[in-house]
Amino acid sequence: MKKRAVVIGSGLGGLATAIRLLAAGLEVTVVEQEPTVGGRAGQIRGEGFTFDVGPSLITMPELIDDVFHVAGTSSKRELRLRALNPAYRIDWAGEERSFMFTSNRDELRRQVASFNVGDAQRLDAFLEASRRIHEDAVLYAGRRDFMHLSDFIALVPRMVSLGALGSVDGFVHDYFEDHHVREAFAFHPLFIGGNPYRVPAVYTALAYLQVAGGVWYADGGVRAVVDAFERQVRRGGSVITGEKVESILHNGRVRGVRLASGAEIPAEFVVSNADVESTRRMSGIGRSRSRLTMSCFLLYLGTSRRFPALEHHTLLVGRDYHGFIEGVTERRVLPDELCLYVHAPSRTEPSMAVAGGESISVLVPVPNLLGGAGWPEAGDALRERVLDTLESADGLGLAGLRDSIVFERRWTPLDFQDRLGALDGNAFGPTPVLTQSAYFRQPNRDKRIKGLYHVGAGTHPGAGIPGVLLGAEVTSRLLLEEVA
Repeated sequence: MKKRAVVIGSGLGGLATAIRLLAAGLEVTVVEQEPTVGGRAGQIRGEGFTFDVGPSLITMPELIDDVFHVAGTSSKRELRLRALNPAYRIDWAGEERSFMFTSNRDELRRQVASFNVGDAQRLDAFLEASRRIHEDAVLYAGRRDFMHLSDFIALVPRMVSLGALGSVDGFVHDYFEDHHVREAFAFHPLFIGGNPYRVPAVYTALAYLQVAGGVWYADGGVRAVVDAFERQVRRGGSVITGEKVESILHNGRVRGVRLASGAEIPAEFVVSNADVESTRRMSGIGRSRSRLTMSCFLLYLGTSRRFPALEHHTLLVGRDYHGFIEGVTERRVLPDELCLYVHAPSRTEPSMAVAGGESISVLVPVPNLLGGAGWPEAGDALRERVLDTLESADGLGLAGLRDSIVFERRWTPLDFQDRLGALDGNAFGPTPVLTQSAYFRQPNRDKRIKGLYHVGAGTHPGAGIPGVLLGAEVTSRLLLEEVA
């Protein structure tokens, strides 16, 4: 008789775990509370415009191919991936100079030299140090389960020797003098909710990854990866959408799940791809003391005209970048001047927008709901500030943007709370500081309830597409060890 597993939630981590369990011969049911699968990697469509809700760029595409290989197919068959060069442009408010972040090292060196010649001479040393961190720490730790404290203790000397225990900003500061260059190579932890001034330097590997392995786009957006994963799950398993799991049934050992409708699905194993704190509630365990990441304000704009000034990815750094990050992540306030990230996939794939138009997603880091900003009402004022910043000559200079908007949606921290079940509307799970990483993060196998497993942004090794896919590998391996 086949062992049965229920996967709660259908983000990339949950779907990848389901694929691995199906390939090993388990009977798998995925339950998603939203009408469609995807979780944080969802999508918005309307009036000819398409937007990725969450992640918008792909690094380490080989991890996606690993999942397809387990399912008996490949990325080449399932997706069309395109390398983005440049990966993105970084602008600074009130300045004419920009920084084109590219995987072409010679061009990247020229970009650095345009700000500081000495920094350009130290670029190779920085990339080599970051490579060692990626290969000797990130990949090493990302594929281990850290179920025991001794596993973490064994990692510490390696981290010390690599200089990976200080802050990302401090590590970058050792190689670069110009503040533009430092910001260009240190901001990447923000993609997973980390404050570059406080998270460990192990996350400098994120910058190295984008140089060594490139930044990729899948036609149709990241949603195309979700859809392809869903197809593999449905080939041998089942997917239930629009149903919320109310509780995880157990008596110290998993027995299955109960849906909000009252129906029960029996299973020997449950893998939760839900927010960690939601999983604790479903299983009857009180909330943890984890410090959660910031949230995001997301504005999705469909326009009737093109804006050539935009790259596929464009970042705008405010005059007080440090103050903005500290305000959002530590003081839980939204500073006067904004930093924001713009994704315009129609620059690469015109069919993501109506003919002659753009699909533009704007992300602004904001405090989670503990900041007490007063959502959703606060969204109206913030929308105007965002549009002012985008149109301003001191910002991105997208003159006439307001008048061109023909489609609009938005997400606030309330959407992260209500749609994704994220406690306090956090966007990325527990903050990726050292004391909430590896052994100190939610383990992939639950230590209280036998047969309960975890995967996703809040679980080891962490957020981001590479993080959740590595996590799916660890989680499925631990579960299959128990089956054996």
